[in-house]
Amino acid sequence: MHVAKSGLRALGIAESYSGRERSTLAGAVMRKDLLIDGVAFARVTVGGSDATDAVIRLFSSLGRRDINLLMVGGSIIAWYNIIDPAAVQEATNLPIIVATYEESEGLAEDIRRHFPDDAGRLAAYRRLGDRIPVRLHTGYDLFIRPYGLSPEDAARLCNDFTHEGRVPEPIRVARLIARGIVRSSECSGVVSL
Repeated sequence: MHVAKSGLRALGIAESYSGRERSTLAGAVMRKDLLIDGVAFARVTVGGSDATDAVIRLFSSLGRRDINLLMVGGSIIAWYNIIDPAAVQEATNLPIIVATYEESEGLAEDIRRHFPDDAGRLAAYRRLGDRIPVRLHTGYDLFIRPYGLSPEDAARLCNDFTHEGRVPEPIRVARLIARGIVRSSECSGVVSL
């Protein structure tokens, strides 16, 4: 992948919590020039272990070969439903940048408290490893976990895709779409995608 390529496309993926049992993921395909040219959705189980499969399903549903990169808003969604970025990278054969926006002491204790008999969930969390801080051209810090590309290339891509603030545009747009779907569903009584 040539990170400087102007036509590079990223699939931004973000969640909007949509209820006690299921949550909504949205994906937005965005070119480096910030043109949106695709959208997809998936559902995940709140407190479940299907987040990795949902991300792969979302990507696969697009049926696109021109996506160069996945950018995911967090590895832990839908009340400790943990995305395995390495498994997503293997399934999609694409590099992934997982981005978060605040420093944290970690979630191991919270996972132990809420899921005391779930050693697999705690192990999945620990496999995520440390986050790498990135100072964006906007002056904000972003914390990333890159998979399949160097931290330097990941930082450059995050800068290229961040117009303002600290959230790369593919993730920001995916989050807006997910929230819109959730609000629309709540207003109309629709509960499935």
